Amino acid sequence: MSTQAPAISREDATRGFLYALTVYLMWGVLPFYMKAVAHIPAPEVVAHRIVWSIPVAGLLLLWMGRTADIKAALRNKRTLANGALTAALITMNWGIYVWAIGNDRALETALGYYINPLFTVFLGAVVLGEKLSRGQLVAIALALIAVALLTWETGGLPWVSIALALTWGFYALFKKTLPIGPAQGFLLEVLILGIPALGYIAYLQATGVGHFGTTGAVDVWLLMGCGLVTAIPLILFANGAKLLRMSTIGIMQYIAPTIIFFIAIFIFKEPFSSERAVAFGLIWAALAVYTWSMFHDRSKNS
Repeated sequence: MSTQAPAISREDATRGFLYALTVYLMWGVLPFYMKAVAHIPAPEVVAHRIVWSIPVAGLLLLWMGRTADIKAALRNKRTLANGALTAALITMNWGIYVWAIGNDRALETALGYYINPLFTVFLGAVVLGEKLSRGQLVAIALALIAVALLTWETGGLPWVSIALALTWGFYALFKKTLPIGPAQGFLLEVLILGIPALGYIAYLQATGVGHFGTTGAVDVWLLMGCGLVTAIPLILFANGAKLLRMSTIGIMQYIAPTIIFFIAIFIFKEPFSSERAVAFGLIWAALAVYTWSMFHDRSKNS
């Protein structure tokens, strides 16, 4: 006898689909924005992403009338500790991503976000003791072969891809330990990060190497806009995910890295060797096997 998820109305599912589609399209074209700030050091961009996300997330929660959740979280030591951990992981993820786009390694970011769902499955097996199906094991094996091929081709591990998958995978895992909603959790994270981020920005400005207000109005608007391009997709995704089946989210999560993949090759003109083509082919095969396995297991258990 299977446990059925709560029924989702067609109207809610449509709204959730539109939320999620908007988010994945925004994440897909985000490299253009990060290219625009590529002349600014990645740590400074990340600091501004944190600082300018606070008013965006704060205003949204005020509108939702959920500020009491944040007040309670700030008074709970365990919630603060968990929030600090997820905040550290998302900061590392942002930093690697911003640096990679600015250094012509967008293809590696696409690979990292393709690997992520497979790493999440692996993490569930290792940390949570979840049983892997044969299809999932095959998918993980194909992904490992792809990583081995890229390691051989470049003479070193594709660390950008691996680090993005690791940080996002562990972020998603530990995010589940936060006893508050996703939007409230995001505000808690940026509030925790806000003081060190502000301190770092103040230090850069005081020493004359900061880009906020010293290198023209365009940089000011771009750095302030980092809050919008960071907070809005995350909050929209949190709301969309609640209205969709996990299988739908599982398929849709390939949209963003696919867009990044084509942008990297056809617009950023990043090199795409035959070895890389084979590696990406293996990853796509792994994702096809993983997706088939997910739907097969779902139909078998329904």
